[in-house]
Amino acid sequence: MEQYLVTARLLDAQDPLASFRNEFYLKDQTIYLDGNSLGLLSKRAEKSLIGVLNSWKEHAIDGWMKGDNPWFYLSENLGNQMAKLIGAYENEVIVTGSTTVNLHQMIATFFQPTNQKTKILADELTFPSDIYAIKSQLELNGLSPEKHLIQVKSQDGFTLKEDDIINNMTSDVSLVILSSVLYRSGQLLDIKRLVNAAHERDIIIGFDLAHSIGVIPHNFQESKPDFAFWCNYKYVNSGPGSVGGLYVNNKHFGKAPGLAGWFSSNKSKQFDMKHTLEHENHAGAYQIGTPHLLSIAPLIGSLQLFEEAGIQNIREKSLKLTDFLMQLIKEELEEFEIINPTLENERGGHVCLQHEDAARICKALKENEVIPDYREPNLIRLAPIAFYTSFEEVWETVKRLKHIMDTKAYEKFKNEREIIA
Repeated sequence: MEQYLVTARLLDAQDPLASFRNEFYLKDQTIYLDGNSLGLLSKRAEKSLIGVLNSWKEHAIDGWMKGDNPWFYLSENLGNQMAKLIGAYENEVIVTGSTTVNLHQMIATFFQPTNQKTKILADELTFPSDIYAIKSQLELNGLSPEKHLIQVKSQDGFTLKEDDIINNMTSDVSLVILSSVLYRSGQLLDIKRLVNAAHERDIIIGFDLAHSIGVIPHNFQESKPDFAFWCNYKYVNSGPGSVGGLYVNNKHFGKAPGLAGWFSSNKSKQFDMKHTLEHENHAGAYQIGTPHLLSIAPLIGSLQLFEEAGIQNIREKSLKLTDFLMQLIKEELEEFEIINPTLENERGGHVCLQHEDAARICKALKENEVIPDYREPNLIRLAPIAFYTSFEEVWETVKRLKHIMDTKAYEKFKNEREIIA
């Protein structure tokens, strides 16, 4: 182990993003590796939240059009900034809703079953909330989820074969919904290949970016998915329950939202108060209700950090961090199986370990001031974050984990998850 400490310190000394660590609130001695579930608070996000509070205090109702960040246009302005994270055009992204609300909006808008095309294609490894939304939308269309939802099977229980996904894009499929990065294994799918396959078959395709937004650069101007949706509280660090985002390819601009609301309106027409909706001609059309200003506010500061750091630089450091972590695990912790893909173009931002005692090992890690993430049935997710995780912390994590395993310190805990895993 000790020889790798020299390597870690050298990597930290050469890290062009090292200074961003000072932008975040970190606890002494605690190593936070759960940023793929909830990112840490940054000082910029705190400042921008206070700024919106002060705008409310100073301007009251006039805050909609006054102040540093007028509320009426904030979702659109932040959407334009977020577009850079996924390589989209301005006006293709809007900050709104939550992951599941935005998915409901996208299905309601783009799932238009015909006599020939009545099915939605997903997979058996996706996050449960996405499946709940898909099933409920099928039922709202009078279709049985048992007959009209196709879930691609995994051959190993952790990853998907893109050939299997494409082979399930049959002539009766109307819509495909997949994750860019699988939440358990961290597998990164080839979005461009899957989009091309879907479009060749006249199928609409969209992606859940919850585990890629803010850690992996996408090029949607090139790959051209029809839509995408995500949360901003993981790698984007905008706070628990913060407002999410969605992307709609500009070829669909003008399409009426499946779930209409007042904020779907063309901004210049919104206060005409007509009962016939004149919706926006860009991603803003797919908003529903009034923006949640206090939940959007931290994103103002958080996106400043992404602008300064650059998403490509973030990806490069993330890959180095996870490479180093996997190298140490292979050398020092052979009892763990690494189940995430190891090739750089096939993995997201976290390392996923399998062990039969995973639940209580996570509890032991927390006791030793390392914050991991547990996922059923026996998986440990470790996410070193480019903004605030050092290479020495990666080394220290493996050192503490090795001590836990050598001393069997985890055996005093029950091998079952807490209420929140």
